Amino acid sequence: MTDTELHNEITPYLICKDYLVSDESYYVMKNHQLKMLVTSPIPSEFDKYYLSKKYQSHNSSNYSVLNLLYNLVKKRSFKQKTALFNKEIKNQKILDIGAGTGDFLLYCKNKGLNITGVEPNENARKKAESKGIILQDRLDKVVKKKFNIITLWHVLEHIPNLYESIEQIKSLLSEKGQLFIAVPNFKSYDAQYYKEFWAAYDVPRHLWHFSQQSIKTLFSSANMKVTRVYPLVYDSFYVSLLSEKNKTGKNNFIKAFLVGLKSNLKAMKSKEYSSLIYEIEHR
Repeated sequence: MTDTELHNEITPYLICKDYLVSDESYYVMKNHQLKMLVTSPIPSEFDKYYLSKKYQSHNSSNYSVLNLLYNLVKKRSFKQKTALFNKEIKNQKILDIGAGTGDFLLYCKNKGLNITGVEPNENARKKAESKGIILQDRLDKVVKKKFNIITLWHVLEHIPNLYESIEQIKSLLSEKGQLFIAVPNFKSYDAQYYKEFWAAYDVPRHLWHFSQQSIKTLFSSANMKVTRVYPLVYDSFYVSLLSEKNKTGKNNFIKAFLVGLKSNLKAMKSKEYSSLIYEIEHR
């Protein structure tokens, strides 16, 4: 299957609004073959949809309650994420794709890993550089290297050329390397509850919306396999808080907490958490 074919044989699923930048509406279409959703249309001037101080991945400030919560959870998650790496991580080579402002790589550097990062957003790269983390602006600048660990934390859903990028990532992973990908899960309870207001649809920045089956199918086509799946339990609370704001215009902390809690409780049985980390290896 090619990237073009991802947009074939799709039917309408939802109409979602860009609450962050443009107030434009986009179709979220269902690709029945892959069990995933596709944002349509893809805007031509894609970069402008990231030009917002509210876009958390490119922002390190704590000037609002949401920013503070995001950064607290982000820092706490670093320990959880690195705990998934093979036990002896010192001097291992790690590539973080979509490195944002470099905080995760800084944490890895302090743990003794040999770090490389890619981030297309210029402002985010400058913030990373101020922390001593130098990032490449494109993945194709990372050549003739193999990495023990490659990470994409909430990045795969942003990448336009999905199949091409998966093949490129695969070529950079060492024979026994670990690839970790975190993405939202539209099969979760909070996604079903908030429907078109679910913040993790985040159109048009999120081009793809994955289920567990779609991730397994996509990487199987690249001769890779999902070996483990891990929950990101904090995401349901944060996403529910943003979704409440989308739906009501208010920061309803109590309601968001209750929806996030219910989502995690239901996921204990269904395994459909708000966001999931996939550990992927070569076949």
